[in-house]
Amino acid sequence: MTKFKDSVNRSGRDGHLIWVFILPSVILLALFALPFFALFERSIDPAFFTYAFSEQALKALRLSLTTSTMTTLLTILFGTPFAYVLARWRFRFKSWLELVIDLPIVLPPSVAGLSLLIAFGRRGLFGSALSMLGISLPFTTTAVVLAQAFVAAPLYVRSARIGFAEIDQQLEEAAQVEGANQWQLFREVMLPLAGRALLSGAILTWTRALGEFGATILFAGNLEGVTQTMPMAIYLGFESKLGIALALSVMLVIVSAVLLGLTRKLGREEERGS
Repeated sequence: MTKFKDSVNRSGRDGHLIWVFILPSVILLALFALPFFALFERSIDPAFFTYAFSEQALKALRLSLTTSTMTTLLTILFGTPFAYVLARWRFRFKSWLELVIDLPIVLPPSVAGLSLLIAFGRRGLFGSALSMLGISLPFTTTAVVLAQAFVAAPLYVRSARIGFAEIDQQLEEAAQVEGANQWQLFREVMLPLAGRALLSGAILTWTRALGEFGATILFAGNLEGVTQTMPMAIYLGFESKLGIALALSVMLVIVSAVLLGLTRKLGREEERGS
């Protein structure tokens, strides 16, 4: 507060202009903060824990945690090597591959869900081939994981790619001089140095997967215990059981805030380390 007063005093005759910056900031902050305040205020109810631990809420919570964790693990398994290739290798059309990977981040969720349905639905482009193998993806738990991965995995690949790209080229060259092969270089040099970026990307992916709604409802549906994740239960509860919707919403906000805070802490530690 003292620093703020000092900055105002130093502004002298232009002090009144400071409101040109403060007023828009306060308005925008209110736009972000007031809905959360209203959500928490409205959720204060003696029956809050009854709603939070109801059978429907627990099923949705269990399914969300399971699918989000599976999505994150699969993303780490497949996304880490891919991010390394994008960051350290040079080849034609790399920029196009990066565009394809980043595109789901900015796509409307409904477009993502429709794309998945047209590609892997029973009558989709690849659906008949999958049916011949006895595989049916839509309206299954697997479809939930695919939808979450489609929209959340790019966050991990992007973070990991930046982490790998920021590693000093001289360290890579030194390891190669010492006789390290590509796998040893990746495992013993690149992974430890990019560890914070990988962890940050994994947290963002898990959080994004936990809150995924649009692509999931189009591709996986809203079947209780099978595809009804927490966002689905909130959507259904808004129409029938508002108490469950409020309880699950508060839980999602708290979890997201904690994980976002952890990500920011990792970012600050990385800045201090550099």
